[in-house]
This record gives sequence, structure tokens and C-alpha cells, in this order.
Amino acid sequence: MSKRRVAYYYDGDTGSYTYGLGHPMKPHRMRVTHDLVSAYGMLEKMHVLRPKRATPEVMTAFHTDEYIHFLNRVTPETAEELTYHGTRFLMGEDNPAFEGVFEFCSISAGGSISAAQRISSGAADIAINWAGGLHHAKKREASGFCYINDIVLGILELLRIYPRVLYIDIDCHHGDGVEEAFYTTDRVMTCSFHKFGEYFPGTGTQEDRGRGKGRNYTVNIPLKDGITDEAFKRVFEPIINKIMEVYRPGAVVLQCGADSLAGDKLGCFNLTMNGHAHCVQYLRAFNVPLILLGGGGYTVKNVARTWTYETACALGIQDDIDPNLPWNEYFEWFGPRYRLEVPENNMDDLNVRDGSLDKVRATALQQLSQLPCAPSVGMHEVPRESLGRHLGLDIAEEDADEDGGTDDLDRRLAQHSRFVYKLQEPGGGSDESDDERYDSDGSSYRRRKRMSILSNRVVNVDPDVGRGPPRGRRFFKSAVRWDETYGRVRLGKEPVLGSLSGSRLGGTMEATGRSTPGGDVTMEDWEDGTSV
Repeated sequence: MSKRRVAYYYDGDTGSYTYGLGHPMKPHRMRVTHDLVSAYGMLEKMHVLRPKRATPEVMTAFHTDEYIHFLNRVTPETAEELTYHGTRFLMGEDNPAFEGVFEFCSISAGGSISAAQRISSGAADIAINWAGGLHHAKKREASGFCYINDIVLGILELLRIYPRVLYIDIDCHHGDGVEEAFYTTDRVMTCSFHKFGEYFPGTGTQEDRGRGKGRNYTVNIPLKDGITDEAFKRVFEPIINKIMEVYRPGAVVLQCGADSLAGDKLGCFNLTMNGHAHCVQYLRAFNVPLILLGGGGYTVKNVARTWTYETACALGIQDDIDPNLPWNEYFEWFGPRYRLEVPENNMDDLNVRDGSLDKVRATALQQLSQLPCAPSVGMHEVPRESLGRHLGLDIAEEDADEDGGTDDLDRRLAQHSRFVYKLQEPGGGSDESDDERYDSDGSSYRRRKRMSILSNRVVNVDPDVGRGPPRGRRFFKSAVRWDETYGRVRLGKEPVLGSLSGSRLGGTMEATGRSTPGGDVTMEDWEDGTSV
């Protein structure tokens, strides 16, 4: 098997966070996976990198400013107040406001963005970020254990270079957050293999095919309980092969959610480790730039086994590694067999029993046959740095200490510009219902029910509870104003002595503040920002 240049992203802090006692999502699984990958000696065969953590500004490429601002300051103590008694941002018990939630999100998002940048630069053929894959997060709220949609942020980075990107989701739950983000575009095709029925998030029927330019570029494969390796392969291979033939993506993002494995605490499929990893091997054979992300998976030892084996598949050494686990820090977790395997159980495959699998496959292939050809888009050279950084308006955090911190005026001007040009849109204030979902073109919306991933039941949230009287958005409150006298922008409390000519400045200094051409300056004038 041919070799690939593999970049592996890992931050040692990611396993230090916890969603809370008894919560099924365990960030510690990333540390267990990394330790097992290291024990197999795979790190020496990859470019091991620590990703740069995503900043709030980077996250707002998809998420709203208001939501990112909330995540950046919420704590377990302030969650009740900042979520308006659980009616905004974090609803239900799925997404607790645990300590360090924003730092955890910045690691996850930073890894996926860095992986996309590595692929786009041509420095790697395959990039891995097992801390990513949080596909349920919405534009302005958390959902299904996911706070920041790192997948969307990574795909947006890929779209700077590639005209078409394919997103494939093999998590047991529907990838609703990613589908929703690209529902009206043909530059991203989303394909999700998931359980459908009375099951979180309750979306992902084959009638959901996209809208507008994105019509037929959303592919959903709803499955039933107990699907096995053989049945999954029968539906996965022909559909993906058809997509690669018709859509011809420049890059592929594969979300390897491990809750589709047999024996998962929240999943209901019956895939083995080899059946799950077959998806990685199949896509690797197309020789298209590939990003592997994590996702769900709530039986930690099986998650670690599978992602370790899929790392070996990315390297092309899956046939060379020992199925008997090497000694590692978490060796006792893998008892009693201590082998690199996730066997199937005795579940019945409902997909084969009623023949629904063949119908689903036929419907998906018929949808793909309606696509005339691979869509094209006008491309041009993308600047290596943003306009703000080129003009010196976007000072990196690591340079802040050297430069004395980001210039406060630049920061306020940027906030003011976003407020004027982005937030003051008809119907775009804070008073709109959280049950409204707008399409990416802003043309229409539809009601969307919320479900709990823990109970698979609809969560009823009254958006008017605790919100008080209607009022305008006050997220950005800038004191910037235009000074008619001196023809420049200044802050409300900023003295403008620096803008005076040399002669006038000298006269002012002689007067030692006793008088000015405009009369005496009072303390009230100074506080109001009156020019002196």
C-alpha cells in the first residue's frame, strides 16, 4: 500500500476537561487514544503537531458573535443567568457549562482548522484531529454535547483553496449541524449515514436534499438498529463511489464518530472495529486529500481502540500492527482480552430483515444520478494573510506582550463595523425566537424541534422565559465618534491634544489649561469627550 504524508494533531490539555460527573461524553478518551497510538510506535511515522488554539474571532467565521462572547465568559456559577434560565445558548442537560468550556472548544476547533490549513498548503495528504468532529453545534447554540462546530470551520478553510469539498459522517447520530450550515450551497456535499427514527437529533430523512443551489447536494442515509459490517459496506461503497465519480471533490472530510460501534452506550449499530475502519481505508484508496476527525463514542476503551486502528489505516500499516495490545498507561482498561478489536454482538439487523436497506441505497443513487456534473466556481489566488493582519489591525496574541497589547481603538472600530454592517439587518436582533432556523441565504426559515441526545426526547423550551421586555441588541457598544473639528475618529473620553498643530499646541501648553480659544474646559466637557 502506498505511503501517505500524515499530520497528527494533538494537544495534551484536551483530556484534562470534564463535562461533569456521570456525563457520557469523556474528553479523556483523546488522551487514552493518544497513549495507545504512542505505544504502537505510530508517532514516529507521522508529523505530530500541537494545533494553534482557535481565537474568538476565528470562531465567528460560522458562529454568531453573541454566542462566542457567551462561551468565552460562561462559568458553572453564571450559567443560569447568562442562559436566561436555560432558554438560550445551552438548553437542556446535554451541554453543561463546565469549567474551561471555551478552552476546550478552542483546542477542538483549532485542531480542525490547522488540519485544513495543512491539507490546503499541500504539506500533508491526510490530517488527523481526533479531538474534532463535533457535528451537532449550531450557529448560535450548543447541541448534542457539541459547543463549537469545528467541522464547519475546517471546511470553510478548505473552501479557500478547493472548489468542492465532500463531508462524510459515519456517526450513529445525524450530522445536522454541518448539513444545516451548507444546506444551500453546491460547494460542499454532505453525506450522513445515521440512525433515524425516535432518535437524536430527529433529522436526516432522504427528503432533505438541500435547497436552492444546494439542491441534491445533501445526501442522507437513514438506517435502523443493528446494522452489521457487511450491510454497512453494501450501502457505503456504492454511494461513496457514485459521489466521487459525479461530484469529484478536491478534499474529503470524514467524521469517524465511534458511537456506531457495537456495544456503545448511546449507539444502536453493530459495527466492529474493522467494519468502521473500512470507511477510512476505502476513502484513502481514492488518493484525495483527507481529513479524519473524531466525534461521538461513549465506550471509551472501544473509542481508543478504533481511532488507534484508523490511525494505522491512515498510515497504511493496519496489517502490520500486533492485535495484542502493547503495554501502556491505560492497559488495564482494555481487559479482559487486551486486544485491538471491537467484536459485534447478537443484535438483529433490522435493515436486512425488512429490506429497507436496498430501498435507501436505491433512493440515494437515484438522487445522485440527477446531478448533471461537478459544479464549478471561479477561483483566484487567496492571500496568505488576512486584510486586517496586513494592515496591522489584527495583532496576534503572542505578539501582544511585545507590542504593548492590541490597540484599543482598532479593536473598537472593528467591533463597531461589525455592529453596523452585520447585526443591523431586518429581523436580525436578539428578539427573534430561538426556534427559527434561517437558511444560509437568509430567504426563509422553518421550525426545528430540539431533542436531547441523552433521552432522545423532544425538549420544550419557552424562549420568552426570563428574557424581560424586548430591547435592541447591545452586544457591541462602541464609544467611537467622528470629530468634525479635527476630521478624525476618536473615542468618547480620548483627549485630542495630539491632533493640534504645533503652534496651537504650544499656545495651549502656555495657557497651562487655564483657557482655550473655545472657552474654559470643564470636567464635564472632558468626560463627554469635548475637544480641547
